[in-house]
Amino acid sequence: MTKAEKVAYIMAELQRLYPNPPVPLDHTDPYTLLIAVLLSAQCTDERVNQVTPELFDLANTPQRMIQLTVEQIKAVIRPCGLSPAKSKNIHRLSEMLLETHGG
Repeated sequence: MTKAEKVAYIMAELQRLYPNPPVPLDHTDPYTLLIAVLLSAQCTDERVNQVTPELFDLANTPQRMIQLTVEQIKAVIRPCGLSPAKSKNIHRLSEMLLETHGG
């Protein structure tokens, strides 16, 4: 079995065993899930779910997120910890998504 065949087999088995895995992070689309996952580093899912409603009320798309300053993002996500790095990363990630994929 080649490496690609092994990967395909494992992916098929995981899909069969876990067809709809639960996602404990509140999100409405792939972008908000991506941001929630970024925030979850060194933080509980419960805390992330407490913080993201306020953040996503301000900006729930890359276009809207880059309109916020890093300081504005940092102020909202502070309870998640590591807010200086996470706020910069959220802002830069949003810029990269727009530059690379148009959104």
